[in-house]
Amino acid sequence: MVASTNRKRVEDALNDADFPADKDRLLAVADRNGADQDTLGALRAIPPEEYGNIGEVLASVTHDDGPSAAEKARAGTLPDHPGRAQGEKDVPPVNPIVEELGENRKA
Repeated sequence: MVASTNRKRVEDALNDADFPADKDRLLAVADRNGADQDTLGALRAIPPEEYGNIGEVLASVTHDDGPSAAEKARAGTLPDHPGRAQGEKDVPPVNPIVEELGENRKA
């Protein structure tokens, strides 16, 4: 399994890196800044070349900028029915007139 991280963690790990920098230098900076194991693993997986800025590093790092499963659960966005598409949930259709004007409007 490829190590994955997110943009914020990579940026935090390399916030004081001097560019241009090679892979070994970036790993040393990230380790010194207390990067987590997933971020260090993702940096270990980048090609061994010289990077001119943080954007080049981010383009090479495997990162997932979406929310984690725990964050999705806290937000209540995980599917209610495993194995069914989110669009197949039992959600009543919304009438656009009621949505815009409200239910208590007079006819």
